[in-house]
Amino acid sequence: MIHSFIFSEGRLVGRDLEVEALRLVRVDKGLLLWVDLDNPGEEEVKQILEGVFQFHPLAIEDCVTPSSLPKVEDYDDYLFLVMHAVDFSRTEKFSTTELDLFLGKDYLVTYHRTPLHSVQTIIDRMTKNPGVIARAPDRIAHSILDLLADNYTPVVSELRGELEHIEEAVLSQTSGGFIQDILQLRGEIHHLREIISPQRDVINRLAHGESKLVRALMLPYFRDLRDKLLRIDETAASYTEQLLISFDLFLSKSAFEANEGIKVLTALTALTVPATVVGTWYGMNFEHMPELRSPYGYLGAWIVTLGCTAWIWRWCKRKKWI
Repeated sequence: MIHSFIFSEGRLVGRDLEVEALRLVRVDKGLLLWVDLDNPGEEEVKQILEGVFQFHPLAIEDCVTPSSLPKVEDYDDYLFLVMHAVDFSRTEKFSTTELDLFLGKDYLVTYHRTPLHSVQTIIDRMTKNPGVIARAPDRIAHSILDLLADNYTPVVSELRGELEHIEEAVLSQTSGGFIQDILQLRGEIHHLREIISPQRDVINRLAHGESKLVRALMLPYFRDLRDKLLRIDETAASYTEQLLISFDLFLSKSAFEANEGIKVLTALTALTVPATVVGTWYGMNFEHMPELRSPYGYLGAWIVTLGCTAWIWRWCKRKKWI
């Protein structure tokens, strides 16, 4: 689906034009054009990216081919950015979807395969009251990317909740059976850092004024966006450390519980030693054993067995093995 918005001096003067009309708008230097490609077909991609804007074939290939890492490439008269937004259509775990941007002097082209909250929010704002957002393509791009970063906040909060749940489970009496949860959370945090770190580097390049397509007055805004991504990355790094601490604590607790079990088994084995020794000794039934000729031999054997067992039991109790 193709959405197009034409602005003149910050006012929305047209939207959702035909392809031929978009070509005419491209010629008019006094207009600002934003084209949003929302899960477009191959023909729509060819009409817009090749026909209307005539982007470089490599940039078009990078756009239509899914990429796992963000990046920025500077062409002659436009910037090509690959960013990643939170995919809210999948709720079972944290996932992202790609957002591609072509930033020119008087136009912005966005491409994504699934609906994005950040893009739709900007569309709603600019439809109702464009204001200063619609005065330059770098400001529109910043507004989209700023909302894209804000949408990571609930994800970070959710990961924090999962981490707290794991920490409580480790400290509880029934901490077994959540190794899969630890591995899943570790993968989600790793995915978050894998996406945020390169995006921070991309925004950092824009914040340093490396491209002439980002005006000087927008540099502080991009620096603020870079700092926002930096805070998310540092938070994710702290989550990784806390998760490792929780896992080490789980291993220590498991080793302690196993050691306690070994102590109990050792105590039970020790309690059976007197009965085993006495029973084995008298079980030999020697003819000339003095104990066998005594009428109190059976009672004596019982007293020795019970006495030794009681002593071993008390000794294990003092050692807190039982």
